[in-house]
Amino acid sequence: MWIVGSEKELPQDHQETPPEAMGRWGSGRAKRLATFISGLVECMCFAGVIFGWASLVFVLKDSKYFEDLCVPAVNQTANQTDCSAQDEQFSLIFTIGSFMNNFMTFPTGYVFDRFGTTAARLLAISSYTSGTLLIAFSTAATAMMLFPAVSFLSIGGILLILTNMQVGNLFGKHRSTVITLYNGAFDSSSAVFLVIKLLYEQGLSLRSMFLFMSACSAWHLVRTSFLMPRSHIPYPLPPGYTYGLSCQRRSQSYRTYEEQHSSKVPNDHQASESDNLHPDSALKEDNAANKVLAAKDETKAAPKLKEPAMISFRSCVFSQLFFWHLMWLSVMQLRHYLFIGTLNPMLIHLSDGDGVLVSSYTNAFAFTQLCGVLCAPWNGLILDRHKRGQKKGSSFQVAPDSLADLRSCILSLTITVLQCIAFSVCASIPVLPVQYATFILQVLSRSFLYGGNAAFLAIAFPLEHFGKLYGLVMGLSAVVSLLQYPCFSLVKGPLHGDPFYVNIGLIVLMLLALVSPFTVWRECKRRQKDWDAAHPTDTSALPAGKPGLESSI
Repeated sequence: MWIVGSEKELPQDHQETPPEAMGRWGSGRAKRLATFISGLVECMCFAGVIFGWASLVFVLKDSKYFEDLCVPAVNQTANQTDCSAQDEQFSLIFTIGSFMNNFMTFPTGYVFDRFGTTAARLLAISSYTSGTLLIAFSTAATAMMLFPAVSFLSIGGILLILTNMQVGNLFGKHRSTVITLYNGAFDSSSAVFLVIKLLYEQGLSLRSMFLFMSACSAWHLVRTSFLMPRSHIPYPLPPGYTYGLSCQRRSQSYRTYEEQHSSKVPNDHQASESDNLHPDSALKEDNAANKVLAAKDETKAAPKLKEPAMISFRSCVFSQLFFWHLMWLSVMQLRHYLFIGTLNPMLIHLSDGDGVLVSSYTNAFAFTQLCGVLCAPWNGLILDRHKRGQKKGSSFQVAPDSLADLRSCILSLTITVLQCIAFSVCASIPVLPVQYATFILQVLSRSFLYGGNAAFLAIAFPLEHFGKLYGLVMGLSAVVSLLQYPCFSLVKGPLHGDPFYVNIGLIVLMLLALVSPFTVWRECKRRQKDWDAAHPTDTSALPAGKPGLESSI
């Protein structure tokens, strides 16, 4: 549907035929689709590769990294060795890498919020390339290079997913689904190390494979220039929004599907479109044009509505919603990190050192990680569909959209906790075939965890604080994730390789995560009550473009 003023209302030299107009709208739609698909590929192939650590450890052990830490086993034959110190070293590398993956999200999130997408992505590409080059040129003699290498991979990967999640803003009502899909692709990228393991077994060298990954940085640079904004993608999209490198005089007259169908005043659109088509009205800077057009639409749509008060970053951080969401993420993330970091020694323990079984189960675990991109959108569908169901209910017709969004998070948060508890129960059973079920539940739970985390922060708090809040919650949860190394030492030492009691303790700890959805439910009740008291007879809808601003603490 093309909304434009009649030809009589436009000067003759400024008329534009509908086919040309439709073509320009179609090119904008194609660009958004290209951005979405390329971002999905980027997240799936690069962002979260370190979580395939178990597959890479298999290769590193075969390449004799830290083999000097293995000593002859006590009370065993001369052919058997005790490599627990080697396992601890690999566990320490993953602990530090996963810590950096979360902890550095706060300063990098600040960079993203303050300096925009281009600066954040250049930092991500530099960090990621440094990590791949360090691994490529490392050897068994220089195995300590793995410590900074894995940290660089972590920082680069988390910045890639952080800058890509804003792509969901291009798709309106499907925003939560896109965000969770990208987080699922982040989880699936852990299968990249499985591909490296399989290619290594076919004769390719570790160096050549990581040099290829370094060369892929050219792809990231091209995408940064042509398919990503210089600053940020706003939500909702203002009329005529464009991004990336494009022709300076290109018309900005196309609109998104949501903008077209939500428009109710044709004359306003005609005036806006006429302004866009006039060559003298084209602004050189996209951001300035977007602000002018957005302000114009908001003024015409709701001239009598008062702008909501801005919520400070401090008030968001010190709210109960943020605190219990931090606990929700931290305890479940610790469970996942400990499982990934100790998977290789756990499989060795359950298989009595059978290398063939260890390799087979490692491959099975890595293959299940590929399903993360398929599982994560389910959480987004729960959020989006449950939101629409809430808005259809009679008690929410007069409530702001942000309240319906927040209420839709309750079911998602609860399901994620129950999935993680089921995964932990299976992981506690010391039977090797049961671990197939553990792998499936683990990837399902993990894809819900990170997708739900990003979607909740985008819904519950103002959008201008998203980068900082996302970075802060990941950074603080990283401090909790450091407990995985003491847990690993406890299993390898006093518990003699049996993680049963540690697993039981983690299951009990995860009950704390159930407080988060309860807190959200209580907050929704309070906001609904406040809204009903302030608007006893007002049934008009709030203007679009202010998601999260009603999220008072």
